[in-house]
Amino acid sequence: QVQLVESGGGLVQAGGSLRLSCAASGRSFSSYKMGWFRQAPGKERGFVAAINWSGGSTYYADSVKGRFTISRDSAKNTMYLQMNSLKPEDTAVYYCAAGGGSIYYTDYKFWGQGTQVTVSS
Repeated sequence: QVQLVESGGGLVQAGGSLRLSCAASGRSFSSYKMGWFRQAPGKERGFVAAINWSGGSTYYADSVKGRFTISRDSAKNTMYLQMNSLKPEDTAVYYCAAGGGSIYYTDYKFWGQGTQVTVSS
């Protein structure tokens, strides 16, 4: 089993920044690729970004490219999502996940509880 705990969400004005964290623990979590997804009310869970624990290769959704940065600190077993130039449409519950590393949420096996991000206009 892999346990994931997100933190860092909150309320921010448009144009502001937030950094989300995802602390990972459990057996063999480093063998999985990691991703961030988000879900707004009434919408499907959508891909935000993914990263490979070992190599650090990253991939982003077009909607966040150039504004969000995914990273990880292997020594701390923690993944981050730095979010800059936030827009009201970024408002959602953000989830971290461990799994195959694709853009499809069905590809991920383990999920955190989610953290709310609200961007006011």
